[in-house]
Amino acid sequence: MSERKVLNKYYPPDFDPAKIPKLKLPKDRQYVVRLMAPFNMRCKTCGEYIYKGKKFNARKETVQNELYMGLPIFRFYIKCTRCLAEITFKTDPENTDYAMEHGATRNFQAEKLIEEEEKRIQQERDDEELNNPMKVLENRTKDSKMEMEVMENLQELKDLNQRQAQVDFEGMIDKYREIEKREKERQKEEDERETKEMLERALVKRLRDSDSDSEKEEESRSRLKKSSSDKPTDILTSDKQPETEGSSASGVKKVKVESWERSVGTLGGKGSLSSLVVRKKPADSIKKAATDEANAAPTSHTDSKTNVTQNGSSSLSLLGAYSGSDSSDGE
Repeated sequence: MSERKVLNKYYPPDFDPAKIPKLKLPKDRQYVVRLMAPFNMRCKTCGEYIYKGKKFNARKETVQNELYMGLPIFRFYIKCTRCLAEITFKTDPENTDYAMEHGATRNFQAEKLIEEEEKRIQQERDDEELNNPMKVLENRTKDSKMEMEVMENLQELKDLNQRQAQVDFEGMIDKYREIEKREKERQKEEDERETKEMLERALVKRLRDSDSDSEKEEESRSRLKKSSSDKPTDILTSDKQPETEGSSASGVKKVKVESWERSVGTLGGKGSLSSLVVRKKPADSIKKAATDEANAAPTSHTDSKTNVTQNGSSSLSLLGAYSGSDSSDGE
């Protein structure tokens, strides 16, 4: 069984390659190739612009009876993208470029024409100087004379411009530098002033905040001090609340006092519970009351008085306390 992919062919012993018939192809045979436009061109039929680099499916053929140093020249056929007119151009190995042949005109070729004309003139001059030494001397004299004329014309133009302009360029540059320096200084001063103002605003704000915090602390301390100085039993003896307190606090305290009076009664009046609370008097008032009571007593009690004085100061103090309690009941 033979291989599926055969690389080597079998040649019989009597094989003669000269007996194989050759394929005869025409010399002007054309091939289809893919290329890009080598230059900008404009169609002569419709005026459509075809820019360099646009891709075409072109037909390529070899130009008959035309060679350049043994190199063949090729011709390309393309069609206009708008009117489908045929455009042809061929290679130019002499100038390493392409030459427009038919159907369109090449654009932007003025610079190339100028360069070609300069090359032609230079070539003709070199040929003349090569065979004629006097022509070399004449050309050198002509070139030096032309150079002197050009320098004189340039100097005249410079003098004319100086007379008409009368501009001091050095002064202008110095003035511009001075203005730029002033502008920089002004900008620097403005930046410093703005920075200073911002710092002052921040300092004032900080001082205000600290003052407000200190005021709040003082108020809280005064309230705490005031609340600590008040006694819990002041509500029993005070009839009126201080006016400095708020309306809500005074109303609450007033309600508490009223409920206390309804349940217990007032201590300042002659209520049923007023005799339960006795205010303490100083010792001097107690002694004075005791002596007044002793002087006002009748003579029938002299014996009892003598006994009392003999018992000592303890009984006198008890009598004074008793007489004090009587006087308070009478009041």
